[in-house]
Amino acid sequence: MRIFRSLMLAVALALALAVTELAASPLPSVFAKYAAGPAKILPLQRAFPLDEPVELSELRARDRVRHARILLGGGRQSSVGGVVDFPVQGSSDPYLVGSKTTMLYFTKVKLGSPPTEFNVQIDTGSDILWVTCSSCSNCPHSSGLGIDLHFFDAPGSFTAGSVTCSDPICSSVFQTTAAQCSENNQCGYSFRYGDGSGTSGYYMTDTFYFDAILGESLVANSSAPIVFGCSTYQSGDLTKSDKAVDGIFGFGKGKLSVVSQLSSRGITPPVFSHCLKGDGSGGGVFVLGEILVPGMVYSPLLPSQPHYNLNLLSIGVNGQILPIDAAVFEASNTRGTIVDTGTTLTYLVKEAYDPFLNAISNSVSQLVTLIISNGEQCYLVSTSISDMFPPVSLNFAGGASMMLRPQDYLFHYGFYDGASMWCIGFQKAPEEQTILGDLVLKDKVFVYDLARQRIGWANYDCSMSVNVSVTSGKDIVNSGQPCLNISTREILLRFFFSILVALLLCIFFSLT
Repeated sequence: MRIFRSLMLAVALALALAVTELAASPLPSVFAKYAAGPAKILPLQRAFPLDEPVELSELRARDRVRHARILLGGGRQSSVGGVVDFPVQGSSDPYLVGSKTTMLYFTKVKLGSPPTEFNVQIDTGSDILWVTCSSCSNCPHSSGLGIDLHFFDAPGSFTAGSVTCSDPICSSVFQTTAAQCSENNQCGYSFRYGDGSGTSGYYMTDTFYFDAILGESLVANSSAPIVFGCSTYQSGDLTKSDKAVDGIFGFGKGKLSVVSQLSSRGITPPVFSHCLKGDGSGGGVFVLGEILVPGMVYSPLLPSQPHYNLNLLSIGVNGQILPIDAAVFEASNTRGTIVDTGTTLTYLVKEAYDPFLNAISNSVSQLVTLIISNGEQCYLVSTSISDMFPPVSLNFAGGASMMLRPQDYLFHYGFYDGASMWCIGFQKAPEEQTILGDLVLKDKVFVYDLARQRIGWANYDCSMSVNVSVTSGKDIVNSGQPCLNISTREILLRFFFSILVALLLCIFFSLT
């Protein structure tokens, strides 16, 4: 009888634990349009205060570090079933710097069981999602971005698993990263960047939580196991607290990006989108899926390139094509045009930069006062820049043009003698690659259609809600493995695990 009571107590304890687990899980929300907000839309935040200017030289230095990582090719690596959306925080405004805003965009992700939330930078120029491990040395413990830093506790997550050196995943990593085997047979990595900073750690698997948009009015809290990096050591600029986040969320083309991992299993579509809000408050939306807006134009991605390379053909200023040899934009291992959310400004190869700068200055020379500030071309303006500065077009293969407003190639740099000072936000590229950074990517919907190997864009007010395509998502969910099945299995595993623990406890007490 005593043993029977113990068994009943075990079952009761297990049920209570399971019910508690279910109650702790957020209920699905229902809506037809999805805007940047507290849901799982990737929110982008900015890291600097609104009232403190930052020198352009500091921005260039940060971008140079960024470009060294891109050009080395071994820097931070990156990532239809249910469409997944994330809230985004941050801003592209290079004049703003500090505690509640940032020149970079970042979002929140949840990993592990129980889940831990991490603030990670959104980066289309790298592949791997990595976060800081609890065992990390030389890692920042505070951030000047006004966010709390978190550390991934691998031993504390009962769904965490290691990636061994014999795992096929590890062998695929060797093709693109500095993967290495540790003494305990873990598949490790070591990234060293051109600025002298670096990170090392090991790959592991654990549960990744997200909201899957399964229909026009159905959003399901879902999860899936993914491979990601756990950083145990950081050096150089990665150890600085002023702009510290918990890790990097890579959305590159590699096999280990979260986009590739989830889409290859039919959990999400092979497409992702973002809309980066460009005004002072920043923010935006990032979606594992396709944002639908009118007026979308597409240009094909160049094949056999490690990054999102487009074929830039020409640049127009006020409707006139500039005299630039198209050969300077041709892609190779060290040349080409890259779309990169990890870069703040925009960089033109030197053969294109001077004609562009001269065309802008000549078109406004009678309307504004030209001034050199800290070696940069700036303009003193007494009225709206929209009334004075010409439109610019970046013309790509496939007949797709990216139309730029003055605020897409200029940035406000304070005031001088009572006039508003605006400076050229396009910089001369130190290397031979043209890099389209957040300055021109903001206030537009960008769609990275990996299935069709193309990128599309359209002007959009990113403070507004967006429509997300769920047609292809429902097709894959119905034909493949629904995201909800993974979460259900995890709940069942937790339930049986709870029964086992409770049963062992009751047997122990019944024998004492």
